[in-house]
Amino acid sequence: MSRVRIGVIGCGAIAQVHHLPNLTALHREYEVPIVCDLSRGAAQAVAKRFKVPQFVTDYNELLDTDVDAVLLCHGDPKTEVALAAFEAGKHVFIEKPVCFSLQEIEAMLNAQSKAGTVAQAGYMKVHDPAFQLAKREVDTMESYRFVQINHLHPNNSLHLSQFDVERFNDVHPDAFKPAGAAREKAQAEAIGDVLSQDGLDTEVRNKAQRVFYLLAGSMIHDIYSLRVMLGSPSEVISAEVWSDGRGVSIVFAYPNGARCIATWVDLPDLWDFKETLEIYGDNKRVIVSYPTGFSRGILSEVTIHGIDADGTTYSKTPAVEWESAFVSELRHFHTCITEGETCYTALKSARNDIALIIDIVRCYIQRKPVKCTHA
Repeated sequence: MSRVRIGVIGCGAIAQVHHLPNLTALHREYEVPIVCDLSRGAAQAVAKRFKVPQFVTDYNELLDTDVDAVLLCHGDPKTEVALAAFEAGKHVFIEKPVCFSLQEIEAMLNAQSKAGTVAQAGYMKVHDPAFQLAKREVDTMESYRFVQINHLHPNNSLHLSQFDVERFNDVHPDAFKPAGAAREKAQAEAIGDVLSQDGLDTEVRNKAQRVFYLLAGSMIHDIYSLRVMLGSPSEVISAEVWSDGRGVSIVFAYPNGARCIATWVDLPDLWDFKETLEIYGDNKRVIVSYPTGFSRGILSEVTIHGIDADGTTYSKTPAVEWESAFVSELRHFHTCITEGETCYTALKSARNDIALIIDIVRCYIQRKPVKCTHA
């Protein structure tokens, strides 16, 4: 088996809890010769912990090495580093959020096209064996009438406290200013026109800005999972932001007339994480339940309710494969690079999700339905 030499940019929680342990376990598929982080302490600690030979604090130094691929899990936005990685001819795995604006994603896709390399979005939930099982069931349904998403999100620190995540306070605040300016630029590109309209209430503007990043940073898991499962919605019928921006409820319409109600709620002090995707048809319902992303060894679950050919109602919870979604997506990235397999979560698919987030924010601000612009 051909090993892929992969460099990791960003040595924070997601790298320490998932990606680096998984890359180490996938030693037949990957070799990690170098890691990078703005924090010298974090880069050095991670290199020592995972036996990585080299660490740097400048991503350009990593890109100048002979790595085949890079995994981007540093702070947002990741656009600048992604463009540089493509220019350097690397295969690129980009953790969510991929970016915030359509201008950013178009620049990335153009750079990828010139490079001719693999670009995979870190959409791990659709690589989950439970999601795949559920999709096979949904694909057999004659139709669906109602879809529901419930995402009840505690503070990540409650779950991260179960892991030894090493953090350092050795980066000068000025080092973060370029990223902050890039975020503001991307937000202006995405929703600046509606945020700057005359007469817009200040509270609405502030909530819209908060929910824009909430959708891109956390609810993105629900948005891309919904798209992969059922295709993109045709319309955002309504969007409500509440609880000082700590809650969002959205109603989507689908071409077949179905409706989806999707809710994300911040419950910071409650340990129990809940995230479900529920698809209801006339004679079958399929429910996927996910654990928090900051967990290891906890399986997602699938519950199926239906009616047999003889009219008997049944309920079943099939056994799910034990491989984690994070491991599965890395295996897939390797196969795309070494065998030319079509990427299941290709960077180009993320364009649909970025467009939908913009449509949701527009719907909230304008207080009227918005036809989706993903096509």
